[in-house]
Amino acid sequence: MAHARWLLVVVAALALAGCGTKHTSPPPRPPQGCAVVTKPTAAPRTAPKPTKPLDPSKTYDVRFETNCGVFVVRLAVKTSPKTTASFVSLAQRKFFDDTIFHRIVPGFVIQGGDPTATGTGGPGYTVVDKPPASTKYTHGVVAMAKTQQEPAGTSGSQFFVVTASNAHLPPDYAVLGHVVSGLRIVDRIGRLGDINTQRPTKIVVIQHAIVRES
Repeated sequence: MAHARWLLVVVAALALAGCGTKHTSPPPRPPQGCAVVTKPTAAPRTAPKPTKPLDPSKTYDVRFETNCGVFVVRLAVKTSPKTTASFVSLAQRKFFDDTIFHRIVPGFVIQGGDPTATGTGGPGYTVVDKPPASTKYTHGVVAMAKTQQEPAGTSGSQFFVVTASNAHLPPDYAVLGHVVSGLRIVDRIGRLGDINTQRPTKIVVIQHAIVRES
């Protein structure tokens, strides 16, 4: 009997320990506040070039859902009509879904929108909205990336968000809009890069880019 009671005590203790672990031990926190995800498959994507501008009387926001959190960009519809119409068309076609921020330069910018994740991909077309000479690329401004050979204001699908107080860039990059919510998420992502290689140190995925108009 004594032997049987000893087994019961051990079983009870193990059961209590198991319950305690289940209900009181917090789950491990993901690094830097970002959920750990699998890198999506990179491959070229194309889309048709839009032919109509957006309604300038409406407000258009793009909600970026990432594994590091959510941020929202309000589009500069009036000053960049071709750029914003293109971006909305691509987002509605899920062009940006399951792509990564392939370039992260701490204290400067985070860059995404390339389905090939190489820095050379795009939708198969470009549009041009040359920004005014007074344009400043300050914290939270979102603009379109281009090559040095392309005219000022050229854009495809690649965009960058400024994480510096002022990136001190020339007015060559079409302004898409500015971050109106979740700037701390942008800054969090901005810390996940190698300053020398400009490559991400952790996978940051744009899971969804959702357009909302009002």
